[in-house]
Amino acid sequence: MTELPSRAQVVIVGGGVIGCSIAYHLAHLGRTDVVLLEQHELTAGTTWHAAGLITSAGMTDETALFFSRYSRDLYAQLEAETGHSTGFRPVGHISLATTPQRQAALRREAAWMHGFGVEDTEISPRELAQMWPLARTDDVISAFYVADEGRADPVGVATSLAKGARQLGARIIEGVAATGVQTRRGRVTAVLTEAGPIETEVVVNAAGLWARQFGALAGVHVPLQAAEHYYLLTDTVPGMATDLPVIEDPDSYGYFRPEGDGMLVGLFEPVGAPWSLDGAPRDFSFGKLPPDWDRMEPYLARAMERIPSLADTGVRTFFCGPESFTADVRPLLGPAPELDGYFVAAGLNSLGILSGGGVGNMIAHWIVDGVPPVDATPVAIDRTASYETSRRFRAERTVEQLGVLFGDAVWPTWKPTTGRNVRRSVLHDRLAAAGAHFGVSAGWEFAEWFAEPGEHPVTTLDYQRQASHPIVKREHLAVREAVGVIDMSLMAKLIVQGPDAAAVLSRLSANDVSREVGRLVYTQWLNHAGGIVADVTVTRLAEEKFLVIASDIIHRRIEPLIRRETSAGEVATVTDVTSGTTLLTVQGPASRELITRLTDADLSNNSFPYLSARQVHVGYAPVLAARVTYVGELGWELHVPAEYAAGVYDDLMAAGADLGIRPVGLSAMSGLRLEKGYRDMGIDIDNTDNPIEAGLGFAVAWDKPGGFIGREALLRARAQGPPRHRVVGLIVEDPDADLFGNEPVLLGGEWAGYVRAAAYGYTVGGPVALAQVSCPDGVTAQWLKAGDFRVRTHAGDWPARLQVAPFYDPQRLRILDER
Repeated sequence: MTELPSRAQVVIVGGGVIGCSIAYHLAHLGRTDVVLLEQHELTAGTTWHAAGLITSAGMTDETALFFSRYSRDLYAQLEAETGHSTGFRPVGHISLATTPQRQAALRREAAWMHGFGVEDTEISPRELAQMWPLARTDDVISAFYVADEGRADPVGVATSLAKGARQLGARIIEGVAATGVQTRRGRVTAVLTEAGPIETEVVVNAAGLWARQFGALAGVHVPLQAAEHYYLLTDTVPGMATDLPVIEDPDSYGYFRPEGDGMLVGLFEPVGAPWSLDGAPRDFSFGKLPPDWDRMEPYLARAMERIPSLADTGVRTFFCGPESFTADVRPLLGPAPELDGYFVAAGLNSLGILSGGGVGNMIAHWIVDGVPPVDATPVAIDRTASYETSRRFRAERTVEQLGVLFGDAVWPTWKPTTGRNVRRSVLHDRLAAAGAHFGVSAGWEFAEWFAEPGEHPVTTLDYQRQASHPIVKREHLAVREAVGVIDMSLMAKLIVQGPDAAAVLSRLSANDVSREVGRLVYTQWLNHAGGIVADVTVTRLAEEKFLVIASDIIHRRIEPLIRRETSAGEVATVTDVTSGTTLLTVQGPASRELITRLTDADLSNNSFPYLSARQVHVGYAPVLAARVTYVGELGWELHVPAEYAAGVYDDLMAAGADLGIRPVGLSAMSGLRLEKGYRDMGIDIDNTDNPIEAGLGFAVAWDKPGGFIGREALLRARAQGPPRHRVVGLIVEDPDADLFGNEPVLLGGEWAGYVRAAAYGYTVGGPVALAQVSCPDGVTAQWLKAGDFRVRTHAGDWPARLQVAPFYDPQRLRILDER
């Protein structure tokens, strides 16, 4: 048995490309007291059989693009450092558009990536035929070519990374399995192995196929599931050059590249097959799965139509091996919410080689610096919910994930069809009966919009204005002109109480939450670098009792942040009341009149001012009412105990009939909140933004007693003057325009930033958005006003107006309703 060290600062479990990359990057950051454990041999899980594509295709957020481009650059120079080749060859990468819808999507992707230095060039079918003479091009409208991307050798990449880590002092031990984690008081103290324990402060679960099983040993949810993944290797293909670009054909679910003197045809079929739902076998090493020819033949036949000569070419291998997929085809990265000192780096959705360098860099910095170097919100494991690890959910959701990854989900209207109706408000059936069209977020079914009898709008998968546009307008105007009711039960709701609750929340909050009982405060929680990690409201219910409201995306982040900030000797407990509370937000100029009809509470400005909260009765129900808005109107949030919710909803709808009341979906809310410039964590703002850059400096209590986490970093940022990057409002004052997010913002024809979130603003008469823009001299109101800005869409460029202030009611007259 291999002799193990008795301790290490970091223990990495898993010797695939991700584990090797983390070890390499930790060593480069000076953290060399690292042990990597691999139960078999390096790459024996799924790394060894990866196709090795190196491309930024489909990477339409900054984090995913960083992963792919950083990895590409690293693999290009790693051999010079380690002496071991990664096999990287920049042969080029081509994405095909065979429909107008796909062409629009790829044009949008190319325009966005150009802003980050990726030259994604649109080429004609003729140019494609010149590059790939064997490819069928008669159905191709255009293609998109990135010259400096291509392919790498997966084993070579992992081996080179491991060699680099070893050269710097990290220990890599093969043939020893980790069997668990030892903990004390909610923190990792050791990793248990077949050869004995290793004391450590940090464990990284990079166990790939086995990550869910290894996580379960420590009570950590790692919701991934292996699926069958296929590629075919052909016999010799006459006349084929060996350095042809990689081709991806998303609407045929296939990709193609030379492999020796033959060709590799890879598949991402739209109906996949989960593998080994009860867990990967311990002895699965360099394993292959028996291919299901009958199931795969239709997909393979369709893909091979792209290369007609393959019909006369023999087959060497039809390979099937497992790859791990997640519920949203994004990786699972970062600190586990359940256990301190436990990091996860798994669930790469068959993109482990493509993303491995960037993921290793991110995790290593997160461990050493305490903060990630890029936006973690879309990939952090704390975005997931525990139901995602259930056998039933994994069995259902995994079926569609290969196609989702390969391009089925690029459309703004796309929604998963599997694993639905998992989490439903107690009002779900009432909303359905009212004509709700449902979307899903964090497992919660939510109403997007409500069709009336006889209305049957058909949702299309494209970048076009939807048939539901007039329905959303109707709901939007109901809130602006009358009153609307929105079920926001998906929001995270947590009670924080105890003698030290105020002190803990004060340190976490950039704003002053130690206010009088009944006061609601909007605030951000920051990391030590000043980046936003949570965007919340904190309401003081009693001297030692607070209510924290956060978005569903960061639900599982809130309790660990509070727990980790509670020092020894302090007492602050957290109770998650999300499931027991129905949150109805009643908004619009008639909201006061409506609620007054159902309560004996005084809702006047003098008695119930803006940003105050109190217990009242609405009908029969005891309700916490908070006067606050996310749409820019007079309104209240009603926190209703679940057993009373149906009655309260029915009472509101009946009492408001003559006031023009409507149920309102979240599609209308998007336009309403963007007209006001209200931010949404994980959509418009993230941990790479500080409150100044996010336009939230008004929510910072700079000089409050005791300060707050991130204050020093924020003071340094403020001292530097206007931020060089800033989130601002954007409007296109043309009713025919539409924005969907990720559109480039141009100034004088040059990239100035991009749209982070967009919707149609029915009150202001055109699309509204929040965009991040950059100016070397600082983004100021004067610079925005003087600039001739344009926003680029697949349909052309639109003049745009950018400003710091909201486009709707900048003086808050509607909200304050001071009459």
